[in-house]
Amino acid sequence: MPTLSQIAQEREIRYFLISFTDLFGVQRSKLVPAASIDRMAADGAGFAGFAAWLDLTPADPDILAVPDPQSLIQLPWQPDVAWLAADLHDIQSEPLAQSPRVVLKRVVQQAAELGYRVKTGVECEYFLLSTDSTQIADGRDRQSKPCYDQQSLMRRYDVIREICDAMLSLGWGAYQNDHEDGNGQFEMNWMYADALITADRHAFFKYMVKSIAERHGLRATFMPKPFAELTGNGCHTHISVWDTADTENLFADPQGELGLSQLGYQFIAGVLNSVEALCAIANPTVNSYKRINAPVTASGATWSPNTASYSGNNRTHTIRIPDIGRFEFRLPDGAANPYLLPAALMAAGLDGIANKSDPGVRQDNNSYTHPPIGLVKTLPGNLLDALRCLKASDVLTHSLGEPFVTAYLNLKHQEWQRANANVTPWELETTLDC
Repeated sequence: MPTLSQIAQEREIRYFLISFTDLFGVQRSKLVPAASIDRMAADGAGFAGFAAWLDLTPADPDILAVPDPQSLIQLPWQPDVAWLAADLHDIQSEPLAQSPRVVLKRVVQQAAELGYRVKTGVECEYFLLSTDSTQIADGRDRQSKPCYDQQSLMRRYDVIREICDAMLSLGWGAYQNDHEDGNGQFEMNWMYADALITADRHAFFKYMVKSIAERHGLRATFMPKPFAELTGNGCHTHISVWDTADTENLFADPQGELGLSQLGYQFIAGVLNSVEALCAIANPTVNSYKRINAPVTASGATWSPNTASYSGNNRTHTIRIPDIGRFEFRLPDGAANPYLLPAALMAAGLDGIANKSDPGVRQDNNSYTHPPIGLVKTLPGNLLDALRCLKASDVLTHSLGEPFVTAYLNLKHQEWQRANANVTPWELETTLDC
């Protein structure tokens, strides 16, 4: 295999972004000239761990970001720069246990040891905002039901086309783009792949969308609920489990109910058993809980789950089975960490398989108008409740690793405390005269 410097020479790459994603989903990078990339690939790029959200202190030694050459993506809009996903190591060259990409690789290995190869696909929704970020960028995008609106979609053709062209050039198998259910909201779909490949692409997609939006004088946001009256940004995740030879979809069973195998239903059961703890990963911000369990939006539906339930091709439940051999997890939002989300989802599902769990009776009701109260669990109402569920979860702690769970909880509890320290305009408006 050619070295990165040889690839740089062949593709006229001048710089590499050695990038890692921290526990809050923030991408951190160093820009490395091509002349130095082979040394960085061998030794790693040094970072002060306290400078990122990793639950480290200023007294801790530096961490090293070791790039994965298989993850290389040449920036379509700036081809003299290439992006490399990196795994974090300590100075003893041991993987950093709380590094999100390391956590995902840990669970991928657990699945492989059981004879499984997990594949995922994600649907990343985002809003295009004005440069001051106070409103959607398109003032004419005002329909009460704007989903699939052709006029609003095509007014943003230049941005959508550039992003989609980029994905096509990268070989992701981009296949459709649409205006979503919120005014100013869009979604772009590409083909599923192995969980780690999809996670790297998910991380890069968020960077790419924001960068291309900026080139057009706009701001893109994946924030779960930027506008109270509009549908929030979801990150619906599709998942299937294959044999390690990649020849058979083990979730597919034409004779099974809805075309899903017993293994698939066991996986669903595992997800539903751990769903409250999964919220801490799939819905990782204070703002996330203004998307799930939300009141009706301007379009008439939030398109977000409000119960821990599964169904067939019914979008009002946490899990939807839309087709043979896969299911859709509709709980995650746009703030979900591209690496931690599939890791936690896989961990819960594999536990369901290990215990041959039963997901119970499928719910086919409209959960927005007639929620199955008393028949299924409800979702946490806020981040603190979700964090408490994660802390109590032996399943996720065992699979994701205690060092990761401890670090994540420490940082997220700090975030919750910072949020509660703020006095909001709503509090002033409703409480000043009490």
